[in-house]
Amino acid sequence: MRDRELKTRIISAVVLIAITLSCMLISPVTRIIYFAVAGLLCAYEYSRALEKIEVYCCAWVMYVYVCAQAILAFFHAGPVALISCFCAAVYLALFSGILHKKVSGSGALYTLAGVAYPCFLFNLIMVISVTDVWAQTLLLATISTVVCDSAALIGGSRFGKHKVAPLVSPHKTVEGCLCGLLSSVPSGIVLYFIMRSTSLSIPLSVCIITCVVASSMGQIGDLAESLIKRMVGVKDFSNLIPGHGGMFDRADSLLFSIPTAYLCLYIAHLVA
Repeated sequence: MRDRELKTRIISAVVLIAITLSCMLISPVTRIIYFAVAGLLCAYEYSRALEKIEVYCCAWVMYVYVCAQAILAFFHAGPVALISCFCAAVYLALFSGILHKKVSGSGALYTLAGVAYPCFLFNLIMVISVTDVWAQTLLLATISTVVCDSAALIGGSRFGKHKVAPLVSPHKTVEGCLCGLLSSVPSGIVLYFIMRSTSLSIPLSVCIITCVVASSMGQIGDLAESLIKRMVGVKDFSNLIPGHGGMFDRADSLLFSIPTAYLCLYIAHLVA
């Protein structure tokens, strides 16, 4: 049974990676569509999970917000338009509790929370995906986060003794998190040499610092999603990706690490 589960997990990962790479490389439009679809799926999983605790949020507000921000990202809208769209979503989220008795006050607040997380973070990533440093940002954030997660898992299983947040994620340890953090340094070095001979080249120090900070935020993102799953009492948000859970389960760390990586590049004056 474990061999079958492992095989399913590997096949799902390969298919997901192939789809992701294709969408990232074809054009800015496919990148926006990819992240918009991912955001919509996460919003759907979030709204369905809340029903387990008999909370009914207004999911259409999140759907409209993600789609509107995708259009704004496509047209390279400025910050005023993006902020106005977010404010409109906030107003609609709160107003939904007045319009729908089933949603009520608690549902309106959970809708507002969904607008902020995961939708707003996906919208940031859509905007980042059409900038001049989209490739560097996604490479640094994704590779460092994946390596960090693997190192944290291995380090935690071998050396883990002290729990980070036992009420949220009982298996995560301080030692595992430190192993993940340390793994970000070689990740940054390797990525520097990979990008050095291409048009994506950025300074070594920026590569290392970005990987360390982004992967650290990725670990916090993982804990943030675990907090929500603990609250609603689910192990995974869905079974969309066989062997991996739902889209939200796959995106949790990257929702924190990708915007953080972009911020690091912005601070380093590498963003035009």
